Amino acid sequence: MPDVVKQILYSFIPIFVAIDIFAVIPAFVSMTEGMTRKKRLDVERESVVTALAVGLSFIAVGEGIFRILGITENDFKIAGGLILLIFAVLDLMGYTRTREQAGKLGVVPLGVPLIVGPAVLATIIVLVDHYGVVPTIVSFIVNLLIVWLSFRASDRILTFFGKGGIMAVSKIMALLLASIAVMLIRVGVENIVAQY
Repeated sequence: MPDVVKQILYSFIPIFVAIDIFAVIPAFVSMTEGMTRKKRLDVERESVVTALAVGLSFIAVGEGIFRILGITENDFKIAGGLILLIFAVLDLMGYTRTREQAGKLGVVPLGVPLIVGPAVLATIIVLVDHYGVVPTIVSFIVNLLIVWLSFRASDRILTFFGKGGIMAVSKIMALLLASIAVMLIRVGVENIVAQY
């Protein structure tokens, strides 16, 4: 398997886990309930386009800001790992994400923070440092394509898994996110210790 494909695959999984589509789908269904098909398609498009714009903007300016502030890759791995760990623990403890219906529904809260929130942004920046810009962008776009297709099939997915099944898969995703977070913290600390 070529190195680029491996890098895309390795960066795809953390983003998929951080997005947690199984937590986003029920929110999407409840927020778009009773909408016409056209309005629902508009919300789907708005949410994915917003998530894409925010993610790509963060990739473009995030690293530059870190250079200005003197933040190293290892600093961000540890900080990003801690943030991801907090989000994972909150998910596991039953914390529900804020679902305020302010502004355009597809932009807020679906695009940001439900699809692309702090956990996804932290993951993206760490992956850019670890695997490079191109594999991370490709993985991010593929994940957003999965989100869009999941929105299209959201009613069928909910019927197939049931509410209990969706909640169970979401908790497994949170556990995986916690594991990735601990790995990032460990790697960051090991790298800092190795420098001295």
